[in-house]
Amino acid sequence: MVAWMAGLLYVPRLFVYHSQQPEKSDASEVFKIMEYRLYYFIATPSAVLVWITGLYMAYTLGFYNWIAVKFIFVIFMTIYHFILRGYLMNFKNDANNKKTNFFRLINEIPFLLLLIIVVLVVLKPF
Repeated sequence: MVAWMAGLLYVPRLFVYHSQQPEKSDASEVFKIMEYRLYYFIATPSAVLVWITGLYMAYTLGFYNWIAVKFIFVIFMTIYHFILRGYLMNFKNDANNKKTNFFRLINEIPFLLLLIIVVLVVLKPF
């Protein structure tokens, strides 16, 4: 979970810096490599592991309401993960049309989702 969160938090931060570079510059090419490796070699395998262990946890503990709500937020994180892939492809194809501030803003989304998930796990409401 920590590795997935690191990827979800750092990929948009790379987009912030990448969006400040001219297209097809040397720096832009370096960011493309960094973004690709972080997304595909760290974030995506970690997301798969989170889903496997989360489903196992629900199977082992039983399916309580707080787990169901937690899964809803994990689904939101997964959707966010795939949205980042779209931006990654835009950068790869030199087709980004988003501004730096946009990536700064969306960089906060995984933190908010993580905060909600942690509260649900710790407090186990319902």
